[in-house]
Amino acid sequence: MSGVVASTADGVLTLTFDRPQRRNSLDHDAMDELVGHLERASKDDSLRVIHLTGAGEHFCSGSDWVSVNKAGDTQPEKPRTGGIVRRTPVQAHRIIELLLEVQLPIVASVRGFAAGLGCHMALAADLTVAAEDALFWEPFSARGFTPDSGGTWLLPRLVGVARAKRMLLLGEQVSGTVAAEWGLIHAAVPEADLDAAASALVGTLASGPTVTLGLTRQLVNRGLEATLAQALTNEAFALELSSRSEDFKEGLAAFKEKRSPDFSGR
Repeated sequence: MSGVVASTADGVLTLTFDRPQRRNSLDHDAMDELVGHLERASKDDSLRVIHLTGAGEHFCSGSDWVSVNKAGDTQPEKPRTGGIVRRTPVQAHRIIELLLEVQLPIVASVRGFAAGLGCHMALAADLTVAAEDALFWEPFSARGFTPDSGGTWLLPRLVGVARAKRMLLLGEQVSGTVAAEWGLIHAAVPEADLDAAASALVGTLASGPTVTLGLTRQLVNRGLEATLAQALTNEAFALELSSRSEDFKEGLAAFKEKRSPDFSGR
């Protein structure tokens, strides 16, 4: 059974984590699927937004460490020594890289658990809206191993070192309400309003200037590790590209004509 279901409508690629029996945790096959979907999305000019969501009661509870570390029908023996070092860069780590690099805005809607890799995917999205009672959790220390998939990079940049250590060292579970108060996510809403809130964000971004939005998110993400001079150079090149888009011409015309722009995403 597929661990990630992809559907496309009106320029929106919806990626649904679909292993509800395992709180939508991702095994190796599901991670490979997700990498494939994101790589293809990077090359698909018909897309304008990516929406990440989970089937059932949870967003994603991270990597399925139980299934990936036991022998079974499809894996007769446990992974050999060095398996983590071989697999992680092209699976969990590759997912985060793609989420940060793809030139499409990303919305995540979170209910239930967003743990480990699931938490980091939500944090790598541009606008994450969560149910007030959703739980963002870094379970690594409680399981006796260190974080992966960008947790030690994302968390300090979003909420500062002290709060990052509360989550990473103490394993503190953070509710959707607190996550929004901390600035960890975009907003928290009652669970009954989550789908509508996410749809509103997706709709706003899907009708926006896609080239500009993609370049802007890339500038912000790369700016976190750039000097001022590097950031200014990156801005100049992005401005050169965005000003050659059809949406730039439409935006300028709309401004002159005192009307709302009708962006095509090109």
